[in-house]
Amino acid sequence: MGVKATVTNGRLVMDEPTTLPEGTVLELVIDDEGDELDDRERAALDAAISESLRQAANGDTVPADDVLAKLRARRGR
Repeated sequence: MGVKATVTNGRLVMDEPTTLPEGTVLELVIDDEGDELDDRERAALDAAISESLRQAANGDTVPADDVLAKLRARRGR
C-alpha cells in the first residue's frame, strides 16, 4: 500500500483520504525518485523483468521459501 503526504509546517499531511485505522503507526521511507542505472543497465534490468514475467506466466516458478533458503545458505545462516 502506498500513501502520499506533503510536508507542511514541519508536519506530514496526507494528500488523499485513507482507510487506515486511527492510531496506525507508519514507518516512512523517503523516495529518491530514481536510481543510478545507465541506459545499458536499465535495458538489462527491463529485459530481466520481462523474462521473469514470461517465466511466471508459464508457471516456471520456484516457491519463495526455496529462494529464501538458498539466500540464507549463501550468507551462512
